[in-house]
Amino acid sequence: MSTFKTIDDLDVAGKRVLLRADLNVPMQDGRVSDATRIERTAPTIRDLTARGARVIVLAHFGRPKGRIVSDLSLKPVAEETARVLGVPVAFAPDAIGDGARAVVAAMKDGDVAMLENVRFHAEETENDAGFAKALAALGDIYVNDAFSTAHRAHASTEALARILPAAAGRLMQSEMEALGGALENPQKPVAAVVGGAKVSTKMEVLGNLAKKVDMIIIGGGMANTFLLAQGYDIGVSLCEKEMTDAALKIIADANASGCAVVLPVDLVVAKEFKAGAANRVVGLDGVASDEMALDIGPASVAEIAAKLESCKTLVWNGPFGAFEIEPFDAGTNAVAQAAARLTKAGKLLSVAGGGDTVSALAHARAIDDFSYVSTAGGAFLEWLEGKTLPGVAVLQE
Repeated sequence: MSTFKTIDDLDVAGKRVLLRADLNVPMQDGRVSDATRIERTAPTIRDLTARGARVIVLAHFGRPKGRIVSDLSLKPVAEETARVLGVPVAFAPDAIGDGARAVVAAMKDGDVAMLENVRFHAEETENDAGFAKALAALGDIYVNDAFSTAHRAHASTEALARILPAAAGRLMQSEMEALGGALENPQKPVAAVVGGAKVSTKMEVLGNLAKKVDMIIIGGGMANTFLLAQGYDIGVSLCEKEMTDAALKIIADANASGCAVVLPVDLVVAKEFKAGAANRVVGLDGVASDEMALDIGPASVAEIAAKLESCKTLVWNGPFGAFEIEPFDAGTNAVAQAAARLTKAGKLLSVAGGGDTVSALAHARAIDDFSYVSTAGGAFLEWLEGKTLPGVAVLQE
C-alpha cells in the first residue's frame, strides 16, 4: 500500500473530479441518522473545492440490485452532505443519463454535485466497461475515497480508475498509510487481537497474521474452540467443535513461524446469556457443565495488558467477550483502554477495524485514542487475510 498517488499529485483547478465516496449511511424516517461517513470524506471534498475543482460525488446506497428503488435514492444523503459541508450540493436524478449531464454541465469551479445511486445500474457491480466509460465522460480526474468498497471490483471503484487519471482521497490515503504501517513495514514486536464468535470465519485472517506478527491474542467465542481443542471442558460455551483440528493446526503453524498464540488463562462464566446474569470467574479447568464462558477474566486482562506493554504495533479485529451486555463487556473494555493508554503515551501504533470492533472500542470509550480505526468491514477483513483489494491495486498501478 506504500506507492500510490494522492490528490496532492493532481492539478484539479477547473477540472471535473469524480469522487468515489462511501456514503452508505444509516437512515431513519427518510433522513440520515448517522453522518459519520459523510464527515469522514468531507475533508477530501473541501480540499478539492478549495483548489478550484468541480467535485462530482459517486456513491452507492444499499443493494438495489440494478433496479431503481426510491427508498435507496441518494437524495437525502446529498441534502445531509450539503449540511455537513455548509455549501449547496446539486443532485442529479441519475448517474449517467441526461439529468447527470445537465447537472455537471451547470457546475462552476468549487461546486459540489452528487449523482444518483450507481447501483441502480446492474453494470456497476458487474464492473462493466461501458458503464465506466459513461461515468468517465462526466469527469476529467478520478479520486477514490472509499477504502471500505475497495475489496469490490466494481465500475466506480476499479474500471473507472483505469480510464481517468486516478488518485487516493484523504480518507483513502489515511487508511492505506495506517494499514501499511501496521503490517507491511511495522515497528516490532507486532501483536494482533483476533476475536469474535467463530474460528471458521477467521481462518484466512489467522493464517496470514501468523506469518506477519509476533503474537496473536485470541478472544471471544473463538477462544472457546481453541480451549476445547486443548482438552478443556468449556461447558455449554459457544464454540465450533468441528474446528478443533483447525485450531491446533493454527497454533502449530504460528509456532513454526515464531508467532505466539495467546489464549485466556481465566474466564467469566454464567448459566444464562443476559445482562446482569449471575456470574463467576474461574480457571480454565473450572467451567461447570451448565455454564458458558462470556468474557475473559481479570488474570487474562492483566496478562494481555502486560504483553501489549512490550509491543510497538497492534492490529485489532473482534471483541474478547459478549461486550454488548454488562458485565461481560469488562474484558474487552479493560484491554481496549490499556491499548488506548499506550497509544496516547506514544508507545504503541494501534490500528483496528471491523464492525463489531468499532462498536466495542466505542463502547469502551477507547476509540478516539487508537491510532486509526477503520470503518471498512469487508475490506478491512480481506486486508487482514492478505488479499489484493482491487480498488487499492488499481491506484498503485
